[in-house]
Amino acid sequence: MHSTVSATAGVPVGRLTAREERLRIRQGYSGNTSGMAPGFSQGNLVILPSDWADEFMRYCQANPTPCPLIGMTEPGSSLVPALGDDVDVKTDLPRYRVWKDGVLEKEVTDISDLWRQDFVGFVIGCSLSFEFALQSAGLEVRHVDEEKVVPMYRTSIATQPVGRFAGPMIVSMRPYTPEQVEIAYDVCAKLPGAHGAPVHVGDPSKIGIRDVNVPDEGEPTEIRAGELPVFWGCGVTPQAAAMATKPPICITHSPGYMLMCDVRIEDLRLI
Repeated sequence: MHSTVSATAGVPVGRLTAREERLRIRQGYSGNTSGMAPGFSQGNLVILPSDWADEFMRYCQANPTPCPLIGMTEPGSSLVPALGDDVDVKTDLPRYRVWKDGVLEKEVTDISDLWRQDFVGFVIGCSLSFEFALQSAGLEVRHVDEEKVVPMYRTSIATQPVGRFAGPMIVSMRPYTPEQVEIAYDVCAKLPGAHGAPVHVGDPSKIGIRDVNVPDEGEPTEIRAGELPVFWGCGVTPQAAAMATKPPICITHSPGYMLMCDVRIEDLRLI
């Protein structure tokens, strides 16, 4: 777990609640969120103009494994009441990406000055949410212990197209022994709001990953002797769809820098 000390509470990060972590983020914390607020859900973020919102919602619903939709804002509102009393997508992520016509323009730590009244925010479940459940089942989560961002990869698995949205599935990876894979599968299959069970175990080339030691996002995680790479659907998938679809503006989380939500992982429900 993280051992960083909170500037606001004076206790280890891993012991803070999701709301306490959001307050730290509003006050300037800009690190990744792996291992934070154990037991609470974390969310990927996609913000689009309202004339793209219905198509994107249907894209998520057609692809619930990489894009489990757990919260939405009303047009023009930045609050997500279904995920907490004061969850604000303008201010509550450590780092955002701003895309223009499918091209990454910049990364920022606050989007209040970019907010528009036609924006709709979508919160998509995140694999960082189930890591506490894995730890509680006795499994190591290596990138958390090493304070790294989980490795993520673009695959050859196609998502189900909806309207203008299409693209490859992105996956995250954690290494486990064959015996541990069974435990991880049983734990995660019960958590559809955090991508559910793994989508692939073993040979990365079978899902189009050339080198598991060179992730497209995040940081490499060592795969030790006797371990297999285990891949889960990842909420970075919508960013790949946005790059392919090229909306005039799209704001997302930066991979590994998530929205902390007050809903516990086992209580998440898909929209």
